[in-house]
Amino acid sequence: MLKKITKHYKRLRYTYMKLSGGILIAAALFFPAFVKWEDPEENYFTVYLNGENVGVVEDTATAETLLQETRRELVQDAGGLVFIDVDMNLEGQAVLWGKIDDEADIRENMRRVLQANIKETMHRSYVMKVNNYMVSLGSREEVEQLLQAAVDKYDSENRYQVELAHVEGREFNVLTARILDTAGEAEEEALEANALPSRTGGLDGVFSAAFEEAEPIVEKDFQDYEQGIIHMDFAEEVEVVEAYLDESELTPLNEAVEEVIKEQEVSAVYEVQPGDTLSAIALKVNIPMETLVDMNDSLENINTTIRVGQELIITVPEPELSVDRQEERYYEEIYDADVIYVDNDDWYTYQTRTLQEPSAGFRKVIAIVSYRNDKEVGREIVKEEIIMEAVPKIVERGTKTPPTFIKPISGGRQTSGFGRRSRPTAGASTYHKGVDWAVPSGTTVVASCGGTVVKAGWGSGYGYVVYIQHEDGSQTRYGHLSKILVSTGQKVVQGQKIALSGNTGVTTGPHLHFEILINGRQVNPLDRLQ
Repeated sequence: MLKKITKHYKRLRYTYMKLSGGILIAAALFFPAFVKWEDPEENYFTVYLNGENVGVVEDTATAETLLQETRRELVQDAGGLVFIDVDMNLEGQAVLWGKIDDEADIRENMRRVLQANIKETMHRSYVMKVNNYMVSLGSREEVEQLLQAAVDKYDSENRYQVELAHVEGREFNVLTARILDTAGEAEEEALEANALPSRTGGLDGVFSAAFEEAEPIVEKDFQDYEQGIIHMDFAEEVEVVEAYLDESELTPLNEAVEEVIKEQEVSAVYEVQPGDTLSAIALKVNIPMETLVDMNDSLENINTTIRVGQELIITVPEPELSVDRQEERYYEEIYDADVIYVDNDDWYTYQTRTLQEPSAGFRKVIAIVSYRNDKEVGREIVKEEIIMEAVPKIVERGTKTPPTFIKPISGGRQTSGFGRRSRPTAGASTYHKGVDWAVPSGTTVVASCGGTVVKAGWGSGYGYVVYIQHEDGSQTRYGHLSKILVSTGQKVVQGQKIALSGNTGVTTGPHLHFEILINGRQVNPLDRLQ
C-alpha cells in the first residue's frame, strides 16, 4: 500500500513540475510586458520626474533615452532655446512579476511634466550695437531691413544695398555692416562680360599694351560726370552678434527703425568765428539766443560780447546711426577768391589794413559734396570753368603777439559788468566802461599788464586812479583806490603791486573798477583776461 502511495505521489509531483515549467515557458513567450526573474539584480524601475511618477521601465538606459527624446521634441516645437527644470530619479527593485509601462505612455507623461516646468523659451536673436546704442531683433533679416531703412532715407535711386559680413579675426561670431553699390557692381560685370579677348601675342601684345599705357588721358567734360550719390557708408561701426533672448527683450522692427533713424538732441561745441555775433550763431545753429544763454555759463545775457575762438555749447540733432555719403554735383555760382594776407612783423596780430578790395567772380562747377546725414561736412571742386575771374581781397596783418592781461585782484565778487546798466547811484554812468569787483578797502591791486604809468592821482568820479600804457598802445585803468603805490612815468611789470583798493569817487561801496582800452576805446575786460 505504501509503495502505491509513493508511486502516485511521484506521478503528481512530476505532473506539477511539468505544468509549472509549461506555465513559465508560456509566460516568457506570450507575456513580454512582464520582466524575467533575475535574482538578485534590480530589474524593475519606477521613474520619477520632478517628483511625479511617469511610469516603469526595465533598465536605467531606457529611462535616459526616453527623457532625451522627449526634451528634443519640446525644443523643436518651441523653435528656440528652452530652459527646463529637470530632476529624474529611478527607484529600482528586483521582482519576479512586474508590469512594464508602454514607452509611448511614459514619453507622454514626461512631456506633460516637462512642459509644466519650462522656465522660459529663448529665441535665436540678433543684437545690433552702434556706439552706446543697442537693439535686439528677432532675425538677421530684420537687422538688414533696419540698416536698409537708414540707407533708403538718402538713397532715392535704390542703388545701395546693405550686406552683413563676418568680422575676420574676432573670437566670437560677430557681423558687421557694409553698404554695396549694386549699380556700380552691375556696370563692372557688364564691362567685363563685353570685353573682347586680346588677339595679339608676343611682341605685338607688348607694343599694344605700351601704346595703351601711353595713350593720353582726356579731361572729362561736364556732361561726362555721373552726378548723384557716388559713395555711401555708415559713419559708426555697426556690430551684430547672435544671441538667445526671451521674446520680451526683442524690439519690433518698426519701433527699432523709428529709434535708429529719428534724430536725437546731442550736445556739441561751436567755436566762434571772425565776424560772428550771438544772433548770427543762433540763426546758424537754429537755436534761440535765450536758449544759447541758458546753456552757456559764459553768457550772462543776449548782449554779452563774444570773442573769436570762444567755445559755446550747442545741441545738434543726430540719429543713433549716421550715414556718410558723397554726391557729385554740378552748379553755377557767384564766388569769392581766397583772401591774400601780407604779413607785417612790426604790427600786432589785431592790427590789419585792407590793401585791395575784393570783387566776386562767376563759374561753372563739378564738386564732390560730402554729407553726414543731412549736414554738409566737406566740398571738393573736381572741375570748374571760370566765366568771370574773381578779384581777391588783400589784407596786411600783424604777426606780433600782443601783451596779455591778468585779473588785477585776487578774489572779489563781480558787482557790475561791461555795457548798459541801470544807474547804481546818482552821478554814475548808465553805460559801464569796465568791470567792478567788490573787495574790502585795502585789498592789493596789481598791474594787469606791464607798461608805463601815465596817470597816478585823482580822477573825478573815479576817485584815486592809476592809468598804465602798454607797448602795443593799449591801456588799463584802475579806479576808486584808497592808496596809490606808483608814480607817473614809472615802469611796472605784470603782477607788480601798484595800489590798494578803496571807496573813493562815486561809489556804492568798496570795490575796484577796472578798464581795458584798445585803440583808445574801452572793451569788455572779461574777454581779454587770461
